[in-house]
Amino acid sequence: MPSTGPAAAAQRLAAAIHEAFEAYHARFAAVTRRARQRFEQRDWAAAQADAVERIALYDLCIAQCMADLPAVAGGRLPDRDGWRAVRAAYAGRIEGLIDGELYKTFYNTLTRRLFATHGVDDAIEFMAIDLEPSDAITHPVARHVYSVSETRPAEAFERALADARFHVPYRHRLRCAAAIAVRLQDDLAHWGPYPVRAIELLETVFYRERRAYLVGRVFGEHRFSPCVIALVNDGQGLRAEAVLSRRRDVAHLFGVSRSYFQADLPTVADAVVFLRSLLPGKPVDEIYTVLGRAKQGKTERYRTFFRHFLQNRDERLVAAEGTPGMVMSVFTLPSYPLVFKLIRDRFAWPKTVSRQDVEDRYALVFNLDRIGRLLDAQPYRHLRFPLRRFAPDLLAELQESCARSVRVEGDDLVIALCYVQRRFRPLNLYLREQGADAARSAALDYAQAIVDMARNDIFPGDMLLKNFGVSRHGRAVFYDYDELCRVGDCNFRAWPQPHSAEEAMAAEPWFHVAPNDVFPERFPLFMGLPQSLMDAVREAHGELFDPQWWRDLQATFARGEHPDTPPYPRALRLA
Repeated sequence: MPSTGPAAAAQRLAAAIHEAFEAYHARFAAVTRRARQRFEQRDWAAAQADAVERIALYDLCIAQCMADLPAVAGGRLPDRDGWRAVRAAYAGRIEGLIDGELYKTFYNTLTRRLFATHGVDDAIEFMAIDLEPSDAITHPVARHVYSVSETRPAEAFERALADARFHVPYRHRLRCAAAIAVRLQDDLAHWGPYPVRAIELLETVFYRERRAYLVGRVFGEHRFSPCVIALVNDGQGLRAEAVLSRRRDVAHLFGVSRSYFQADLPTVADAVVFLRSLLPGKPVDEIYTVLGRAKQGKTERYRTFFRHFLQNRDERLVAAEGTPGMVMSVFTLPSYPLVFKLIRDRFAWPKTVSRQDVEDRYALVFNLDRIGRLLDAQPYRHLRFPLRRFAPDLLAELQESCARSVRVEGDDLVIALCYVQRRFRPLNLYLREQGADAARSAALDYAQAIVDMARNDIFPGDMLLKNFGVSRHGRAVFYDYDELCRVGDCNFRAWPQPHSAEEAMAAEPWFHVAPNDVFPERFPLFMGLPQSLMDAVREAHGELFDPQWWRDLQATFARGEHPDTPPYPRALRLA
């Protein structure tokens, strides 16, 4: 006969939550393991469906656990005071686990939904803002290590390629290995006459979109650098397409404007520690997120931001730099690289979207292949900030224009929903601040960003410069999604020619324009580039202004085809 009483109920609930997380973890791993098969079979549509399915898993498993818990508790869940015992029992079950933080985040999500928690309730949640949990992890992630011969360096890379086992053969493994060795020797020649002494690669292969990646480090005599080998399956066999050894290029690959990797890691936290050694400037929350652990990424982002926020008690939240948006009110803490975006209650003309449209489009981006051009936007609910930390003009704006999203509770402002993104420099400001060469490069990359998105069935809608940002490495990304849609949903038209002087001089179009009509020839009017930069964009990317180019893309998508967009420049590809 099962034990009764509050203590026994707490143990049963803790066990049920523990089992629910492990069931989620197993389902997550099962979806992730399909990535190898998708890569081998070149089934890119199924790979994208898997990515969407895996993103949805977390909330599905949380909902199932919530539905099951009352029966586990004997018909009625304990109140908030009784839940302290559940937390204590759960803590005992996960003590010492490498991925204990993942278990805690699952538990926290559950309690926040059960008790509709606003802010943080540290009596029943796990929260340690003053600690960096990954700092305590010393468990070495599983990896292969290869010594590189000075006289026959390709042998080590051939062994490395052989150890990454696939059911598809290489077209020519030795040639791939030789090309990798030559590229690394060339890229790292500044290390000395015999630069590459060893290479170590994680046992787990990383997959995303149409590529597989061997991820690790390359060692010289006195230093090391990241080493990522990109593999493609072109239908004739596997081949190594690129080698990335500069932190900047690897940071782009693991960037917050890209979709999540499929990597079947036995444990996650030790891999995060390893990846931080490759990318010491990348926040731990972004590494968790790019590995597909978006909820853990949100937890780490919250933890690190509020630790900084509490340590800088005199700094105020202020409106973000740049042109204020008609749909979003955006604020930031100047010393921390995040922005918080709230949907306004009413949108100024000519915006015709609804609040639900905006939420749907941000959710759409969450599930898309973001191909390095769409910034990850994480939704947070019921964030709590002290009122005194808001600049007065910002607080007045939020209470006036975002009243549906904010409310005052005592000395705090509670935000019902906001989207949190990495802070990038708005492109319109960046162009004013840079010299001619840097401005031209940024304008061309802005146009390339629109091309990249279009080739992946994404139309930004609003092409204004203020809706794009520039990374610290000079890369243009799009971050304002209220008018984003699929290319296939648009009707790309040529601009009609007027038949009379009256039509030519009309202030408004003299012909019918449907809501989904798009006129590429008119894009320059909305881009807002200076004429010299507009001329450079026209020369490099004239296709953007040609309705037929867009219609040809639509025909390609209708056939089930999607052009490939490599996540690195052509110069990094192997011969």
